[in-house]
Amino acid sequence: MSAPQTPASFPLNRMTSTFASLQATVKEMGLMRRSYVFYGVYGLVLALAFGGVVTGFVLLGDSWFQLLIAAALGIVLTQVAFLAHEASHRTVLASGPANDRLGRFLSTLVVGISHQWWMHKHTRHHGNPNKIGKDPDIEKDTISFIEEDAVKARGPIRWITQRQGWLFFPLLTMEGLNLHYRSVASLLTTGTRLDKWRELPAIALHFGLYLVPLFWFLPLGMAFAFLGIQMAVFGVYMGASFAPNHKGMMIVSADTKMDFLSKQVLTSRNIRGGWAMSILMGGLNFQIEHHLFPSMARPHLGRAREIVREHCATLGVPYTETSLVESYAIVIAYLNRVGLAARDPFDCPERVAMGR
Repeated sequence: MSAPQTPASFPLNRMTSTFASLQATVKEMGLMRRSYVFYGVYGLVLALAFGGVVTGFVLLGDSWFQLLIAAALGIVLTQVAFLAHEASHRTVLASGPANDRLGRFLSTLVVGISHQWWMHKHTRHHGNPNKIGKDPDIEKDTISFIEEDAVKARGPIRWITQRQGWLFFPLLTMEGLNLHYRSVASLLTTGTRLDKWRELPAIALHFGLYLVPLFWFLPLGMAFAFLGIQMAVFGVYMGASFAPNHKGMMIVSADTKMDFLSKQVLTSRNIRGGWAMSILMGGLNFQIEHHLFPSMARPHLGRAREIVREHCATLGVPYTETSLVESYAIVIAYLNRVGLAARDPFDCPERVAMGR
C-alpha cells in the first residue's frame, strides 16, 4: 500500500488558471442548479422514517426489541445530519438565509448539535483540508492524525494511540456523545449571545423531547440501553461516513501554499458505488466534487465526477477513488502508521528499521 503523497511530490501551481474553466463548464452544463424534487422527496422520506421510529417505540412498549428501534433512530438521525450538512453548504434551498434556518433547525432541534459550532469547524476544514494547524478535522482528540501529536500522547491515551488504527471503529461508538458534548461546550464558551439564544433552547428541547419519554415509558436499564445503542449507531455511522474522505490522504504542512484545485483534489478521496453509496453516505462519497463545488446539489455530483476526472487526467493530477472497504483499510493502516510514533523505538522493530 503506497504512502500518502506529500506536497513536494507533485507540482502544485500548474492548475491555478484551469479551475476557472472547469467551473465554467460545470455551470454551463447546469450542474449548479437546485434540485428541489430530490430534496423534497428526501425530506419526506426522512420525516416518514422518523414517524415510523416513533410509532414503533410506542407500539413495542416494554420490550427489548426497542433496541432495534434505537438502532433505527441512530440511522435516521445520521441521515438528518447529512441533510443539515447540505443545508449548511446552502445546497438545498434557493436563498442563503433559508438554508441557514433549515440547517439550524435540523442540527439543533432534530439532531441536538450546535449549528454554529458545526459551521465554524466545517468551514475551516473546507478552506484547508488536511493542513496542519488549519484543519480542525486533523487536530488531536483521542486519535492522533499526525506523528507530531502521536509523540506527545501520555498515559491511557498513549496506549490507545499505539493501537489507534485497530481501535478506530470501536472508538467511534463514543463519537455520538463526543459530538453532542463538544458542540454544546463550544457554543457555551465561544458562541455569540445570539448563537446561544437561538441554539441552546432548541438543543435543550431536543433532549427534553427525547429523554423524558424514553425514561418515562421504559424501565431504567432498558432506557439506558436504548440511549447507548442509539448513540453508538449514530457515532459509528457518522464517523464511518466522514473518515474515508481525507484520512490517509496528503497531509499539508503549515507553511505550504497550494492552488485551490490541487488542495482539494490531492487531499480528498472518492468512494465508488454510485447512487446507493450516495444515499448511504449522504453524498460524501463524491468528496472531491463536494470540495470543489460545495454548494452543488447531491444529484449532480455524479455527473460532475466525470468532468472532474477527465480534467484531472488532462492535467496529470492524481484523482483518488476506492471502494468503501478499501478506504477503511487505508484509514486503519494510516492511523496505525501514525500511532507508531507513540511507541518506544526499542519495542518497535519497524520504527528502528525506519531510523526513528
